[in-house]
Amino acid sequence: MDGDKAMTIDERLERLVERHEALAQTVELLAAAQQKNEERFAQMATAMAQLIEVVRRREERLDRLEDKS
Repeated sequence: MDGDKAMTIDERLERLVERHEALAQTVELLAAAQQKNEERFAQMATAMAQLIEVVRRREERLDRLEDKS
């Protein structure tokens, strides 16, 4: 491996365990980030729906004002 000596089975297993733990932590961080993104998306979708409703009401109001003219 390094040229000095081959890794023992125990060393290889320890290295695999360390990698596994690092990957598990990464997955946890990614899952938490995804959850936050989903929450933000839901908030943005709600805000967009509210904005669409405001625009719709204003358009209706403008239409009513134009009809009166």
